[in-house]
Amino acid sequence: MDHPVRVRFAPSPTGSIHIGSARTALFNWLFARHYGGRFILRIEDTDQNRFVQGSLEQIIDGLRWLGLDWDEGPEVGGEYGPYIQSARTELYREWANWLVDQDRAYRCYCTRERLKSLSDSQDTQGYDRHCRYLTAEDHARKQADGESYVIRFKMPLEGTTTVHDVIRGDITVENSGLTDLVLMKADGFPTYHLANVVDDHFMEISHILRGEEWIPTAPVHKQLYDAFGWEMPIIAHLPVILNPNGKGKLSKRTVSFTQDGRKVLVLLHEFRQAGYLPEALINFLTNIGWSFGDDREIFTITESAERFDLSRINPAGGRFPMEKLGWLNGVYLRQKSLEEMVSYLRTALEGAGYQDLDEEMLQHIAPLIQTRVQCYEDVVARAGFFFMEVVPVTPETLIQDNMTAEMTDRALVATVETLENLPEFETQSLEEALRSLAEALGLKTKQLFGVLRVALTGQTVAPPLFETMAILGRQTTLKRLQAAQQTLSKPQVES
Repeated sequence: MDHPVRVRFAPSPTGSIHIGSARTALFNWLFARHYGGRFILRIEDTDQNRFVQGSLEQIIDGLRWLGLDWDEGPEVGGEYGPYIQSARTELYREWANWLVDQDRAYRCYCTRERLKSLSDSQDTQGYDRHCRYLTAEDHARKQADGESYVIRFKMPLEGTTTVHDVIRGDITVENSGLTDLVLMKADGFPTYHLANVVDDHFMEISHILRGEEWIPTAPVHKQLYDAFGWEMPIIAHLPVILNPNGKGKLSKRTVSFTQDGRKVLVLLHEFRQAGYLPEALINFLTNIGWSFGDDREIFTITESAERFDLSRINPAGGRFPMEKLGWLNGVYLRQKSLEEMVSYLRTALEGAGYQDLDEEMLQHIAPLIQTRVQCYEDVVARAGFFFMEVVPVTPETLIQDNMTAEMTDRALVATVETLENLPEFETQSLEEALRSLAEALGLKTKQLFGVLRVALTGQTVAPPLFETMAILGRQTTLKRLQAAQQTLSKPQVES
């Protein structure tokens, strides 16, 4: 490339990071790392009405959790700072006034009431440029009267504007369809349009990689660059992330669920709280809209940075396959050490309200479920029963196919007696004793083991039965089997 690569991620501190914004940050980071460039974090906080306390900290924490380190920005510094726009207002004001002096912008005194009446009118499309045609005397009088004003850009009224998008080709619009956008608000803060262009110029941004929802602003910004006499950075609009069903943009305003009933997450902190690993989420996001090649689906962030370029980006929107993320997370979880997996289980269970977790028990449980879980929810479902006093069961779940309540009760009584007299309460001896018991009772092992699985775990699908019993220990196992007997003895039970 002719110029050093300098890209930026510029979120607004207006709430949690959307997963689409996280992917935008990731693609910028990958692009910078691929070309040995600089990745800049810039906070666009000029819309003070939408500022949410704590958002900046959440942005910084979220990016660091993902492993997306920035070369310049908050808490890092750099020679092009400050990197928070509210600290750069004098610079924006200077260049807004410069445009006014060059007759490329003008002061607009229209009140909110007048602007609202224009927006309510069916005969007017946008602002009617009323103040664009005020005389010098009009301006002098209004300023002498202390009237509040904004600064608007003088958009060309004729011709077309063309912006070249690296991914999508030329984007051309009729200038007559563009409005005289506001550059400086009455409160002294710039709008996104002015601050964005000024910052990208003075921070020497070489490439702008942003979401396709910003395409309509590209011609507007091109006109601003031309008015300043500055070169516009190379621009690429990234494809939108679609809902899991492929219909509509993935939005934080829409609550939807996957086919297996799980909520579709849309905010970065939700994925973290649900137990998705940053390396799995990075792998997942890289696959939405970009192709690694070689038909590979699993790769590290370092490997993707080595291959990353814009030619591999598909301009079409990409579906958000939550099931694929679950699978990927399971793959990465299986690579965790015992110590890491125990920590993962502890976090999941404590988050679900389980306290005073036994470390030794966790060490036994971790390898038992490591290949069977994809997130914290799975951990709670598959391991939570270990830490209950007695699991809730119903006669309907206890009684197996081709069995009656009496047969089930007899199986439980015989199992309790067998386990009370078992010399060693460990996996192999448990399996041998219970297989022999099934045969003695005239039951299939599937029937007996099904009864015991429900009685001990409250579930029809659970970790391996004998390992589960060994972890629970003799006392807890017997207690749960006896509680299951009591459930069967209730009068409402029918055989």
